[in-house]
Amino acid sequence: MLMRLPVLLLSIAFLAPAAEIPQGAHALLRMVNSISTRTAKEGDYVYMKTATPIVDNGQIVVPAESYVQGVVAKSTRSGKVKGRAQLAIRIETLTLASGQVIHIAPHPVAVDSEGTGQHVNPGKENEIEQGSDTGKDAARVGEFGGAGAALGGITDRAWTGAGIGAGVGAGVGTAIVLLTRGHEVELRPGSTMDVVFERAIPVP
Repeated sequence: MLMRLPVLLLSIAFLAPAAEIPQGAHALLRMVNSISTRTAKEGDYVYMKTATPIVDNGQIVVPAESYVQGVVAKSTRSGKVKGRAQLAIRIETLTLASGQVIHIAPHPVAVDSEGTGQHVNPGKENEIEQGSDTGKDAARVGEFGGAGAALGGITDRAWTGAGIGAGVGAGVGTAIVLLTRGHEVELRPGSTMDVVFERAIPVP
């Protein structure tokens, strides 16, 4: 009977369900290093930590502050005339407290906007895109046009002068917009990213 006990315990261990990161689970990751489309290149490493524990059935399977590593899969700077900044990050590994490394492949679903309108592009996997500057650009051109009109009216004391001034002002505004790049995608240390696991990941 006593000899059968270790065999029974071993059988129970094999039958016990293994811990896992469940399919559909979300994880909040916090940036350790900074990454920006201004300088990032494909292949650059991205370092993060889990900001909150990952839980399965009420049990913590991955504690907070676990290291996560990714790699830049794409980095495109914003254009001067057109084209938004785009950054794609492929998340690859998770290091457990035991030191064991497991391979993961969650997808970003939300990211800190950093006050610029950057967001995860729902149509492109793993890609973070900068928001549009079209409205801001139009406002800047309008500001220059208004200032030019006022200056033209003062110097010429006639509506003709104001019209010429507005044209010159708008031209200056357009030139500045064309020479200025839009916002870059930037993730600073402490920035957070919400990711989702599309398949279950066993955790030893």
